[in-house]
Amino acid sequence: MSKRRKNQRVGESTPKREKVRDVFVPRPFEGLVDEPEWIALRELVPAASAPLRLTPELIEEYGDRPVTLATVLPMAAPAMTKPDGRVFIGLQRHQQSGDVSRDLADALISALRTEPGGQVSVPPLPGPGPRLQDILVDGPLEISMHDGFDFWLDPGAADDPNVQASLERANSAIYPTVKLAAARAAYWCQVPEKAHVRMVLPEDEDAALDALSRLGAAGALTLGDDTKFAGMFRAHGRLAPVWDLPEDSPAAEWEAPLAEFAKRYAEAVAEQAPLDAAGRRSRQGLLGRQLTLR
Repeated sequence: MSKRRKNQRVGESTPKREKVRDVFVPRPFEGLVDEPEWIALRELVPAASAPLRLTPELIEEYGDRPVTLATVLPMAAPAMTKPDGRVFIGLQRHQQSGDVSRDLADALISALRTEPGGQVSVPPLPGPGPRLQDILVDGPLEISMHDGFDFWLDPGAADDPNVQASLERANSAIYPTVKLAAARAAYWCQVPEKAHVRMVLPEDEDAALDALSRLGAAGALTLGDDTKFAGMFRAHGRLAPVWDLPEDSPAAEWEAPLAEFAKRYAEAVAEQAPLDAAGRRSRQGLLGRQLTLR
């Protein structure tokens, strides 16, 4: 048999792999009530969790298994199951497609299909299918902040020296973070030599940028003395401004200044007039101080 005909026969007997086309979705959490919080937990918060509610259709198919959203799971895994049936999905993971919502939905469904306590297998590119918006009962996230990743563990698991060592390594990478009550999706965090307040704005990028530009032109972008508007992130179709704060200032001190800023910002968002010359200059300056997170 010729080499060409042999290769042809091998090709005919080997099933073809279906190619998965990746599609970029700029606002994967669009439509969720707490879109800014989903973004903050994915991009800004090291250790937090929140319970999720499955749709009645999924409960009927897979049972009413408790589901927890976690900022990150061990080894940045996309999902895991516990022997008692609990399911965890991780927002921050190594492999992802262009649609974060589809990734998370696929990880959750893969975990529901896995026997309790089993290893969850999740494809890196899930292909077309349901998204978070299709499989969750939407509502405000009930976020719990954590000082460490102990919430991963089953009772008694930390008694294992290997588990304890792994947990200590993970916890050592966490910087102190506090959820602030003065504004939506706002967090104080402390890093070496300084502290920050960071918040995810709910408005469209253009509207948010115009409002920040008005405040910048008026000299009203800071949170008070000894603070600095450091710039902003662009993440999943929303803006996240960042302020530098004195290193030794506790989180509680910034509730009132942040509330005052939130009021100024809301008034600036409501302003419908086009930006004046000072506002346009401020806008150009802000555009040069933003970083896109993907």
